[in-house]
Amino acid sequence: MEEKKPFRPHVPPERSVAEFTLRAAILGSVIAVVFGAANAYIGLKVGMTVSASIPAAVISMAVLRALRGGTVLENNIVQTIGSSGESLAAGVVFTIPALFILGAAPGIGRIFVLASLGGLLGILFWIPLRRYLMVKEHGVLPFPEGTACAQVLISGEQGGSRWALVLAGIGLGAVFQFLAGAVRLFKAEVEWTIEKFHKATLGLSAEAAMLGVGFIIGPRIALLMFAGGALGWFVLIPLIHYFGAGLSGPLGLASIPISKMEPTDLWKSYLRYIGAGGVAMGGLLSIGKALPTIAGSFRAVFRDVVGGKAGIGEAAADRTDRDLPLKWVFWGALATILTLWLVLGAGGKTLVSVACVVVLGFFLVTVAARICGLVGSSSSPVSGMTITGLIVTSLLMVSLGFTGVEGQVAALTIGAVLCIAICMSGDIAQDLKTGYLVGATPWKQQTANLLALLVSASVIGFTIYLLDRPPAGSDVTHALAGGTTFKAPQANLMHMVVKGIFEGNLPWTLLLAGMAIAVVVELVGVPSLPFAIGLYLPVSLSTPILAGGLLGHLLGRGKRGAERKDRVVLVASGLVAGGAIMGILVNTLGQFLPERPGQFLLPVDTHLGSTLFTVAAFALLAAGVWLLATRQSTERTPDGPEPPAGSSGE
Repeated sequence: MEEKKPFRPHVPPERSVAEFTLRAAILGSVIAVVFGAANAYIGLKVGMTVSASIPAAVISMAVLRALRGGTVLENNIVQTIGSSGESLAAGVVFTIPALFILGAAPGIGRIFVLASLGGLLGILFWIPLRRYLMVKEHGVLPFPEGTACAQVLISGEQGGSRWALVLAGIGLGAVFQFLAGAVRLFKAEVEWTIEKFHKATLGLSAEAAMLGVGFIIGPRIALLMFAGGALGWFVLIPLIHYFGAGLSGPLGLASIPISKMEPTDLWKSYLRYIGAGGVAMGGLLSIGKALPTIAGSFRAVFRDVVGGKAGIGEAAADRTDRDLPLKWVFWGALATILTLWLVLGAGGKTLVSVACVVVLGFFLVTVAARICGLVGSSSSPVSGMTITGLIVTSLLMVSLGFTGVEGQVAALTIGAVLCIAICMSGDIAQDLKTGYLVGATPWKQQTANLLALLVSASVIGFTIYLLDRPPAGSDVTHALAGGTTFKAPQANLMHMVVKGIFEGNLPWTLLLAGMAIAVVVELVGVPSLPFAIGLYLPVSLSTPILAGGLLGHLLGRGKRGAERKDRVVLVASGLVAGGAIMGILVNTLGQFLPERPGQFLLPVDTHLGSTLFTVAAFALLAAGVWLLATRQSTERTPDGPEPPAGSSGE
């Protein structure tokens, strides 16, 4: 049996090249502000954001190359800082608008404080886990965006056919998203509903980035995600509709009867809660598996705090294995926690709430990082994990005697801190995976994350208030609370959950059902977390990921399978980059694009015709990736990071 060779990064530990430079910090900060503002708009408008790591890396390479310089590690620092703006924006816009809806809009200064505290918890709680998730789990957790970003950076430095493959993928993804989002040549999302089978539905989100993620994560995780989606949309939704169709009034938190609901309504009102329970239990089970390593990390933290051993300049450690000193992490986390206690109003009740934040924060940060390792940050169910934290926090506050609007404001404030921590931990996980593959210095990346947090937090409050300005002639004070210009779906859900707990009408049965499903899945030997993620997300997102995973598996077979697999990861990395960049541009400029009923170039107005046209376009995209991956290479593939082992599971 051949012994597996130890991993060697692109820039080996003994080599020293320019990394955390002034120009990298400035360029990264500018990108962080721009991408943060763009994703704040997208998140409030449609309830999702686009990962900025790969677009930031591509922009960095273009700019630094124009300046006649830029090492692969400098470019890595730029994308590390630049991507943090998107992550912080996601955490803020998913939760802070809930306070506007509640009638307790925070000021710009308070938004800065909450964003900073949440971001610090996300970064500092994650640092002790780096060796477990990056080193020990290498080859097990694929980290699709992080791996894709590393391929983009390395290919950009090496040039040749490898960079050409990435560029081809970028062009393919960008053109596809432009035709879908700007030209509207075909629908970006289609679905097939079987009415006789009580709303059983299969959907397809025709997104280049999702197809690329599927190629990168591999078939096993993609199949597990789709299996969770299939259980939800082919089994649970039909059962809910079958048993609830005879009810004359709404059930639970829904505002309309089940008989009048479409599949998306059933998902929003019922299935999403089941999925949230499954994600919570899947996270708990994942934490249980990692407990020995987590315990070892904490022992190292306290050993360093007492003995003052670990440091940046520790000579015994390789450059590529040096984190920020763990005693700095400990004292920084402690200062963050005390500041949060003061912000909530120093007192006995709030002290208990802050303790809850610490326990939940570490749990959710760990779960979020592992989920991002499995399926990527774009598919991470941030709102599901935040809902879990909100439920626990709200129940605790109700038991402590917090009531009315004051209690709801405190719960939503804690929920905002938790959500921002979750988003930032997912971002730093992908960033450090990229760094691990290219040979970056961890403490420099962690310092870059802290810089990015301060820059992004300084401007996000101004961005929120700029977007909160109501349109001319409107009778609302806050656009974020009016539900007209911005729907803010996650924030409305957070508000609904907190209100439901304080008023005593939360659907516990649905949450417990999801937890039970995760336990059963784990008992039969199937990793429950990717399955639960698929159960929580719309099935339309799992379908393109499944397509990419299966096609990637087929490409990896045969004599030239290894070469084709390496090439398809490069193309898929470009696909994610091109799709993400064009997605941001189209969504940000969407308000200026005219609405076009039906199709633009072809007179296909029927539901069947438009659906088939979308499927055909998506098939052509997949065929383009296939052709690029199977073209005969004329140059030897240089050594780079190992391809992600997405098929190996958890």
